[in-house]
Order: sequence, then structure tokens, then C-alpha cells
Amino acid sequence: MGHLIEIDGSYGEGGGQILRTSLALSAVLKRPILVHHIRAGRKHPGLQAQHLSAVRAIAEITRAQVEGAEFHSEKIRFIPQRVTPADYRVEVETAGSISLVLQALLLPLCLSQRKSRLTLVGGTHVDWSPPFHYLTDVLFPALEDMGAKVQGQIEQWGWYPKGGGVAHVEIEPASDLKPISLIGRGKLNKIKGISVSSNLPEHVTERQRDYALKKIREELKVDAEIEILHNPPSRGTGSFLFLKPEFERSVAGFSSFGRKGKPAEKVADEAYHSLREFVSSDGCVDPHLADQLVPFMALIRGRSSFTTTQITEHLLTNLWVIRHFLDITVLMEGVKGGPGRIEMISSPVCEG
Repeated sequence: MGHLIEIDGSYGEGGGQILRTSLALSAVLKRPILVHHIRAGRKHPGLQAQHLSAVRAIAEITRAQVEGAEFHSEKIRFIPQRVTPADYRVEVETAGSISLVLQALLLPLCLSQRKSRLTLVGGTHVDWSPPFHYLTDVLFPALEDMGAKVQGQIEQWGWYPKGGGVAHVEIEPASDLKPISLIGRGKLNKIKGISVSSNLPEHVTERQRDYALKKIREELKVDAEIEILHNPPSRGTGSFLFLKPEFERSVAGFSSFGRKGKPAEKVADEAYHSLREFVSSDGCVDPHLADQLVPFMALIRGRSSFTTTQITEHLLTNLWVIRHFLDITVLMEGVKGGPGRIEMISSPVCEG
């Protein structure tokens, strides 16, 4: 067990990602951490429901000693033992995002010794976090290219504010992650998607689909197919549109959520706008995937790289956290807010 790594949670935008990435790397490398000023940049600082769920879940998985794991705590000390793959159930109060909780768990379980199964209860499709479909359709395929097989399915949808969604994730770990090179995305072959609503009139899903298809076909002139899913099992009310452009060598994902008083066409236009911006820019990896990939890339022996349409604050923050744990070379082209390229060269010793 190495010396304690101290991390300032107020760095950059001071969000929960600093905590999640720190927990994941601490678990993999068996390095104790002290994270202070947690979420200092937020309106309500400290640990909220989803952050506390992540801390408790990773503590269970690693048999860790933890101090400060309580609501509104702005400092925790986390001392992991060893990653223990097994079947786990993780519950997040109300509609706290299960996708964000999973960000702390995936990396250590993808590098463990045996298969794990997770049952996650909470928000599956909520604002300000990757919807579960983004994980299954974009992130998980990228992880499979690295050698870790991750599969997910939804049993019950969890919308804001009621939550109560249930999702299952199976993780077949990789003994060693393989380098990736996501530089040129190639030709845009097709756009797929899904339009969903729960406890709303069926025309909501149809209008979301029809508006998105109209914009895609008229402006992008690309073949598109959007599936409709009406009234999947759910405790609450909500709507969602997800668009996935499929290129020759990569995929990306863009989405929008409905809310009371927001027309279905507005939901579709938001998702389409993000899609169009990506398609008209250069870069293989969308901005949301970029920051999720770098913790995995940092633990790959050798050289990995990608191009992205936007260097975000989240990406820069994750790179900053990673440098606390690993002596790696990061080569970056581009500036925040613009397109860029990230190349990571490392030869870490991973302990699972």
C-alpha cells in the first residue's frame, strides 16, 4: 500500500467526477486517498445521494476502510484492500444517476479476476448524466475494443424525479486492457435511434421520432431508423430521444429528455442539434466518451490515442486526477472548447 494521495475536489469545475475517478483508480491501484472540498463548485456541495452510493458500493467491492461517507460530507478518506468480483446490488435514492455511480465501479471490475454482475437501482435516464442507453450503445462497445466485455439491460426505467429504475450490468474482465486508436471515424453509414415515453400519450414518441427523422433526412441526407418504445415499465413519467450515428470505425450518442411543457419537437431538436454539430466537426470520439475513456487508457501498457470533437472541462479534469496516481505521458493537441487529439503512453503496474 503506497502513501496517501491527496486530491482537491474543488479543482476545475469542482464536480463529482473528481471523486468517482479518484475512487476507481484508488481501487485498481490499491492506493489510499483523501479527497477534500468535494463538489465545492456546486450549489449544494459535499456528497449527495448518487455520490454516497458510489462511495459505499466501491467500499463494499474493495473491502475498504472509509471515513466521511455521509450526506453533505466534503471530505472522505478511502483505503481499499482488494477488488472482489461478485454479484452486487447498488441502490441510489430517488432519481440519482446509476450511470454516474457506475463510473466509479466499471474500471476496477473490468480489471478484476472474475466476472461480476451488478443490479443498479435509481435513475436510468435523467438530466446531467449519461443515459443508460449511452452506456450500452457507445461506452460498452468501446470497452470491448479494449478487451473487457460489458453488457447491460434495463428491467425498469427510472425517470426524474421518482427514479426507481432497475438495470443489470454483467462485466467480463480483461486480464490486460488493449491499446486503442480512435483517430479517423470514416464514412457515416447510418443513424439509429430510439424514441421512448412512459405514462404519456403515444403521439409523444411518434412526434419525437418524426421530427428527428425529418431533420436528419432533409439536412444530413443520411439513412436513419428510429425505434419507438411506448410505456416501458416505470414508476414515473418521462420521455427520451437517443440518436446514434454509426461511422465506419466508431459510434457516438446524443440524447434529450422531455419535461412538462416542453414540446416533443423541442426534445427532438435538442438531440438533433448535438448530432449535427458532431457530424459536421472532425473527431472520432464524442465529448462524453472522451472523458470516460481516459481512466481506462491510463492503465493500458503502451500507446493509446483518440481524436475528439471537443476538449471539455470534464476531460481535462480527469487527466488532472489521473496524474495524481500514475506517471504517464499525455500528449494533447487542441484547446478547451475546440477539437483535439489525446495520446497517452504508459506502462503501469495494475493491481486488482
